[in-house]
Amino acid sequence: MATTPATQHHQTAAPKASDTATGRERRRLHLKLKLATQIGQGIDGYIIGGIGMAMAALTTDLHLSTLMQGLVGASPLIGIFVGGPLFGRLADRFGRRPVFLVDMLIFLIGSVLQFFVADGLQLFLIRLLMGVAIGGEYAIGAPLLSEYAPRQGRGRLLASLEISWYVGYALATVVGAVFAEVDGGWRWSLASSAVIAVVCVSLRGGIPESARWLLSKGRREEAEALIEKYGIEVDVAAELAERDAGHQDGFRALFSRRHLRSTVFASVFWAALVLPYFAIGTFWTQVFEALNMGDNAVAALLVYSFTAVAGVTVGCLVVDRIGRRRLLIPPFWITAGCLALVAVWPSSTPVIVGGFLFFIFLNAASSALTAIYPLEVFPTSLRTTGVGFATAMSRVGAAIGTFLLPMGLDRFGAEFVLLVGAGVLAMGGLVSQFLAPETTDMDLAMAARKAGKGSA
Repeated sequence: MATTPATQHHQTAAPKASDTATGRERRRLHLKLKLATQIGQGIDGYIIGGIGMAMAALTTDLHLSTLMQGLVGASPLIGIFVGGPLFGRLADRFGRRPVFLVDMLIFLIGSVLQFFVADGLQLFLIRLLMGVAIGGEYAIGAPLLSEYAPRQGRGRLLASLEISWYVGYALATVVGAVFAEVDGGWRWSLASSAVIAVVCVSLRGGIPESARWLLSKGRREEAEALIEKYGIEVDVAAELAERDAGHQDGFRALFSRRHLRSTVFASVFWAALVLPYFAIGTFWTQVFEALNMGDNAVAALLVYSFTAVAGVTVGCLVVDRIGRRRLLIPPFWITAGCLALVAVWPSSTPVIVGGFLFFIFLNAASSALTAIYPLEVFPTSLRTTGVGFATAMSRVGAAIGTFLLPMGLDRFGAEFVLLVGAGVLAMGGLVSQFLAPETTDMDLAMAARKAGKGSA
């Protein structure tokens, strides 16, 4: 029977059953991987926000000194300093998949143990272990998701991880407020992260290895099978060219001439962004009281948290439209000015409220880039090692700030602390001005190459 042109066109356009199956497989994998990574990212925000709400009650129950308060507050950040480089190196050497599961199992164990602590030292050690696991989460979660993500829209997808962080932070403040009036409620509040960890572990089973990592190890046939099965957008030639050019791995490679620029940039911009936020957020009650803003610090912390959620959501929406550099550099300077303004006029309620809200909103918007920039500036063979190291450096700054802030408030006052925070943000703006590359909509291999050459 003869066929008309219309019939021929219809027959040509009809999708094959295998193509449809590939589409379903790809969508299912992307959804599962996105959820597993988002929840993992949200867990970090959850335990940071949770300790901020529980600090006053557990200080009383466990008789914590000012020194121990600082150690407990900073413990996850110190743990991340170890876990980021450790798990990052393991993921580059042995693969993304096993690390992605093990780090969350460690976090689950730590979450449960928090309920049974008898003193500040025990809580410090347990949250230190949880921080090690979270360091692994930073080193592996976003890099694995990026290695399955298409070029266009990759920024928004990865930035959504930061929304999860702030949602986790805000959720922890709500849970903390619910348990605030319960005797020993801080134990339930801190241990509630175990529920989230169980969900996360269940999602991570069956997630395949990264095709890009397989290519970096010369396992081309396995990589191409995954690329075909899941329709992954990978520049195979660029990944193989990177390997054939004599790829470097390990911590020493981060400080080679080829990668030093990326290492410095990723570490400094990330540390400068998070140091003021973590320090002020963890001890918000003390900062609030030092500024003579009354006794409604819990309500203020909720506003602080939800303003940050709004900020990072906006950052997620615009990151692929305005580009990485525009989302990073101007907010650094503006937020530095906001904190300096509050420090100079600490007696003006409008200045304090406006300055903090602008700081929180813009700082959170820029923080969307912490899930994007570090993994875009390192090649596949060094990606999780580089991200893990940058994570560690960011948490060194955050841990120092969190540890020193209560003592700084006692000795020098809120104005001095805020001026230090403004100086840190200004330093981040200066470094980013000279070192931040524009990597929007570029393949990961090409973005890393551009970052290493230093072209904005």
